[in-house]
Amino acid sequence: MDVIPEVSFWQAELESVFARVAGRFARADLRWRMRDYVRGLLAPVGRKNGWQLAEWAGHRDPAGLQHLLNGARWDADAVRDDVRAYVAERLGPGGVLIIDDTGFVKKGTTSAGVGRQYTGTSGKIDNCQIGVFAAYATGSGRALVDRELYLPKAWTSDRDRCRAAKIPDARGFATKGELARDIVRRCVAAGLPAAWVTADEAYGQDWNFRRLLEQLGLGYVVAVPKSQQIKSLVGFWRIDQLVGEAPADAWQRLSCGDGAKGPRVYDWAAAKLPANIVFDPDPPTHHRWVLARRSLSDPSEVAYYLAHAPVGIELPELARIAGSRWAIEECFQAAKNECGLDEYEVRRYVGWYRHITLAMLAHAFLTALAAQPSARETAETNRPAPSLSPWRRSGGCWTLSCPTPALNSTATTMH
Repeated sequence: MDVIPEVSFWQAELESVFARVAGRFARADLRWRMRDYVRGLLAPVGRKNGWQLAEWAGHRDPAGLQHLLNGARWDADAVRDDVRAYVAERLGPGGVLIIDDTGFVKKGTTSAGVGRQYTGTSGKIDNCQIGVFAAYATGSGRALVDRELYLPKAWTSDRDRCRAAKIPDARGFATKGELARDIVRRCVAAGLPAAWVTADEAYGQDWNFRRLLEQLGLGYVVAVPKSQQIKSLVGFWRIDQLVGEAPADAWQRLSCGDGAKGPRVYDWAAAKLPANIVFDPDPPTHHRWVLARRSLSDPSEVAYYLAHAPVGIELPELARIAGSRWAIEECFQAAKNECGLDEYEVRRYVGWYRHITLAMLAHAFLTALAAQPSARETAETNRPAPSLSPWRRSGGCWTLSCPTPALNSTATTMH
């Protein structure tokens, strides 16, 4: 494609994005400031803070853009809804909703929600804010579609501190898992056409999170720690002990998707759990699974998962869903590097949501461009002998169907 038609296409797509959200800004001056702000987030600006964005946009000072984030009247949640609808429209149905959090390292103590807490951004306990996010991913691309600011108890128990940061009185303490469940409910209620959900072990080990997904009829593949307890009608196990009993031929070598260096290949094993007579219909529409991923270079390196998948699913598809979790890390990296997701200088609660939402809008635009064919190149049974192992082959897959002595009779997690 020639350069001029390509630029014209980009401009038309950006104008369509602005038209989509224009109605959320009642005044013309706010609409123009929003356009300047988003264009600045997309521009090659050294650091996307107030002064540099204002300078790039030709403003005399950052007051107008600061007012857009802190003082103007507009609803960031309504714009978030527009971003989610735009992403769903451009990326298509049947994708994966991915839940994860990311940190924003900050100085001082006045930014809403800031505190010393662990963040994977720096890999340590740091002075930071934590945001819980959802991304939507299909074969066409991936983009962020929702966000919530985590407020530690040190904040929610100090109402004066909250009011100084303009945190609403109605906003009480909520765990990251509770924020994640709220996000999932919103996405489903809004009609986001996700068929699957995936998350890391911080969310996957939460029974309430998994149960909500089942109640919503969503398939999931979520990571869990090696100490995860599995309780069913056929026995109790720690997941690492259970996987340790898997026969050699239960493992399959599969790719869970392409990475920066090509296909990400691991050894995978999976087994169906018996139906839960309390929660499941008869006959069941979904089965629960135990899933494990083993490194080829270091077989002692094993990751563990729980899955809830439609009847008839096969291991390669479960592995693909598990591998899709990394798409949200790519969203964080791209949104931070290219759209200034982490370069804000706002301290108030409302300012955080507004900046993050506009950065998500900018990143969604880049994702939509890449998803367009005009903006990218167009071109993945014999029964075993009886044993004490709970692993049994049934048809084309492995199941857990043989009672074994309880390894931990005090387990309370139901799955």
